[in-house]
Amino acid sequence: MQHPVPSSSPAAGLRLRVNGQVCEVPAEPGTALLHVLRNDLELNGPKYGCGLGECGACTVLIDGVAARSCVIPVRAAVGREVTTLEGLGTLPCPGATQQAFIDCQAAQCGYCLNGMVMTVEALLRRNPQPSEQEVRNELHHNLCRCGTHVEILQAALRAAQLRAGGTGPDGPPMALEALP
Repeated sequence: MQHPVPSSSPAAGLRLRVNGQVCEVPAEPGTALLHVLRNDLELNGPKYGCGLGECGACTVLIDGVAARSCVIPVRAAVGREVTTLEGLGTLPCPGATQQAFIDCQAAQCGYCLNGMVMTVEALLRRNPQPSEQEVRNELHHNLCRCGTHVEILQAALRAAQLRAGGTGPDGPPMALEALP
């Protein structure tokens, strides 16, 4: 993940802490954090969606808080901890939130998935046992065009359950208040 900065680089190297690793990137301070993460650090979890911070596809955590990386200049991340989807777990050992989305099959096309997972992760760090309504409120500004909202909501509640010590996909059933 860490790429050396050529000494002849026209842009001064910026030191970032991403997914627990310090890296230096040759980026102009005003460059969108999303572009640095994807293009310089090859972290493809955050997606370019709208470019306006409206859809949530580009969400990362900055010091544990969900942030839209397409509208945040990279200079704002200097000296802070940036966590991307890749920083939550690995393919063989996904983090609890990632595992919950797998368990609940909460993806269709997958484009919104990064934003959904990262937003749920930020919520659970603040509030380990949110109500269904709190999850709905948190995800309100994340767009999913495929209509997997029910599965995403189930995954968010499942993530809270896993983080609280629930085991595997056969844990206690979850009731969704809005479903018949």
